[in-house]
Amino acid sequence: MTGSPSPEAALARLLSIMARLRDPVGGCPWDQVQDFSSIAPYTVEEAYEVADAIRRGPDVPALLDELGDLLFQVVYHARMAEEAGYFAFSAIAEAISAKMLRRHPHVFGEAAARDVGGQTLAWEAQKAEERAARAESGSLAGIPAKLPALTRAAKLTRRAARVGFDWSDAAAVLDKLEEEAAELRAELPGAEPARLKDEVGDLLFVLANLARKLDLDPEECLHGANAKFERRFRGVERHLAAKGLAPADAGLDAMEAEWQAVKAAERR
Repeated sequence: MTGSPSPEAALARLLSIMARLRDPVGGCPWDQVQDFSSIAPYTVEEAYEVADAIRRGPDVPALLDELGDLLFQVVYHARMAEEAGYFAFSAIAEAISAKMLRRHPHVFGEAAARDVGGQTLAWEAQKAEERAARAESGSLAGIPAKLPALTRAAKLTRRAARVGFDWSDAAAVLDKLEEEAAELRAELPGAEPARLKDEVGDLLFVLANLARKLDLDPEECLHGANAKFERRFRGVERHLAAKGLAPADAGLDAMEAEWQAVKAAERR
């Protein structure tokens, strides 16, 4: 874009702003007292906001804004690491550059070009070598514990499937789902919280597996279900308001009738 600063100049300005915010003398009081743990939730939140902007079309202006927020999170962590004597932002950029070169020998090295399937296998083999170098052993090594639970469930079972520990097809997963639902139903009369938590967890884990077997992202599936519920329930509220009723006063039967009406209208 004509008149825009170079990437190097723009990044240098951002790094300077971050250093000023953290300055112990003239910086921002809030920024001065933050640490890795306190900033980490914002980092996760900004990543989700990037994904949300992409889902919306993408929403290009929002995507520009949210990517900036996410970059700021990286710069924030880099600044705190530099203050602690761990590493600087440049070390982060060098480390990811080296990793990309290492994982793409068919582009940057002498290896022959591969199709997408072959590249995926090579990528996973390279990651396995890197985990081994970090002394992370086992098929499930390296899957972050703080991932969203449904995403992590899908990743865990995808890793296990690579070594042959998997259901034969989606129908077999559905059979397991029915088995887990029956176990949950059997626990309902006693309603012991720990047992219910365990059984609901098993049910969700199998659902994540089912999504994986169908080549679906379980988080995206649930995101869609959430959006659908929100859209339909707002429709119920609008219908009731047109009749002078609030949901809490309408009663379940009236709300269910409006729910079915909203669903029917969506199908037309």
